[in-house]
Amino acid sequence: MTLIARVMVALVAWLPAAVIASSLTISVTDGGGQPLADAVVTLHADDDRPSTEAAPEAVMDQRDRQFVPQVLAVRTGTLVRFPNSDNIRHHVYSFSPAKRFELRLYHGTTAEPVQFDQPGKVALGCNIHDAMLGYIYVVDSERFGVTGPDGQWTFDALPEGDLEVQIQHPRLAEPLTRTLTIAGTSRSETVALDGLQPDPRQQAPQTDLERLFDR
Repeated sequence: MTLIARVMVALVAWLPAAVIASSLTISVTDGGGQPLADAVVTLHADDDRPSTEAAPEAVMDQRDRQFVPQVLAVRTGTLVRFPNSDNIRHHVYSFSPAKRFELRLYHGTTAEPVQFDQPGKVALGCNIHDAMLGYIYVVDSERFGVTGPDGQWTFDALPEGDLEVQIQHPRLAEPLTRTLTIAGTSRSETVALDGLQPDPRQQAPQTDLERLFDR
């Protein structure tokens, strides 16, 4: 073993357990074991403290009469912009208790950003296009992410100790929570979501109102 390697081993042995970093990969599946995209995974620790830094802005676009991304996760206090990249007008709104707002008919980037200042699930719709549904999950944590087509999200640089894992999904009626113990090594955990509701984001026939504003 070289001198540098011996020094590194000694340094790791000296460090307190609380600062030894680990990684955690969460794999989310449906009840049949298939990877589930658009699951919001959030970690909470007992010693978490609110961040003093402003959250970076986020973007919820509108393309091809859909919200893009369909599921967006942001930290509490985040400003979200709603550009309309379609060549037709949209009228974005939400009646969710975590954030009620309305962006009247517009296209382009004329809409003012909206600040999401309370944690919770915010369901988005368009008053003109009924098939447009999107979701913004506002979380009180620095550690969060949204699973991709492989159903996975990985967290790096985690300290040792107990963490509460919370998983939310548009097809899940209530958040699912688990407690995992991080012990200084990388680990993977698979979470199956049983009893998922039908996907509400189904294409519907175009209404008279949609046809009127498709220009």
